[in-house]
Amino acid sequence: MKLTFQKTALLNGINIVLKAVPSKTTMPILECILIDASTDEIKLTANDMELGIETKVEGDILEKGKIALDAKLFSEIARKLSDSDSLVTIESDEKFNTVITCENSVFKIQGKDGEEFSYLPYIERNKNITLSQFSLKEVIRQTIFSISVNDSNKMMTGELFEVNGDTLRVVSLDGHRMAIRKIVLKDEYESTKVIVPGKTLNEISKILTGDNEKEVQIFFGANHILFEFDDTIVVSRLIEGEYFKVDQMLSSDYATKVSLNKKDFLDSIERAIILIRENDKKPIILNIEDSKMSLKLNSSFGTMNAEILIHKTGQDLMIGFNPKFLSDALRIIDDEEVTLYMMNAKSPCFIKDEDESYIYLILPVNFNAAAI
Repeated sequence: MKLTFQKTALLNGINIVLKAVPSKTTMPILECILIDASTDEIKLTANDMELGIETKVEGDILEKGKIALDAKLFSEIARKLSDSDSLVTIESDEKFNTVITCENSVFKIQGKDGEEFSYLPYIERNKNITLSQFSLKEVIRQTIFSISVNDSNKMMTGELFEVNGDTLRVVSLDGHRMAIRKIVLKDEYESTKVIVPGKTLNEISKILTGDNEKEVQIFFGANHILFEFDDTIVVSRLIEGEYFKVDQMLSSDYATKVSLNKKDFLDSIERAIILIRENDKKPIILNIEDSKMSLKLNSSFGTMNAEILIHKTGQDLMIGFNPKFLSDALRIIDDEEVTLYMMNAKSPCFIKDEDESYIYLILPVNFNAAAI
């Protein structure tokens, strides 16, 4: 096999597939990136059996073939080669001895038989949706923060992707909060529900350009999901099982409704967070009155008090929250004004817009009112 590339194109391809190389595995072949130039195009592939990524790379095929190269070594060599517009040549023989040449640098490394590499699983392409790269990247950004990083409940480490007609609803929750984003698609599609691992969505959002003009096609298989965009295919195993009954957790009832400036609210909360260390579970107390809301936080480092002007409908309320959960939700809302709906100090708070294109549910925390 003999191939030539511009360094930039090669490095870009390596960086895309590198996200699917496992950090630990009992199968050494999975620690490799497959270079497949057995047809008229060059493809790089990495696969950790849960997540697989394949991307096409521009280059010239002087001799066809395929080889698997150690991913860490290959990426480090490519990164350290000369300038971005330099020409890189990769050549291998029948014993998989590989020579990588770029201007005055020559690397000789041992490759592996490309035929031993685990190919991406085949997925039927008859159930799919299409949306812009921008929409998918935004939906992931606005929900991924509330998945659980703890594996004790597998469902919470993924996100629900639910298609109904021309609507895609994406849901994540971790037991203390829930994020829901709803987007309207250009066409009507067959109803479907799948749970996509958070790791997959994190990696996809890093690869997506976020271009509003470019599209992503998402194909739903029985056990896998496939994302196709630009020259890249990402295939991921789905999380099996029935997702939580989301609609039962939602409520349109409220006793207190508060509208206020998002930036003022977020700034006050982030000032309070300065006084909290990692394992400190001090709540921020919101005291909601007619036209103002006072915020208070007490910690071993000090106290913070703030006051914000609000529009209130309903009853006065004193309620406590984990300040990080509030700031996580507010940070990814783009509206200038936000509205909070609350029933009492023990019930969830909902932050949502009128169309319910986003809903953030946050559970309150208990606090000692006498100590305030």
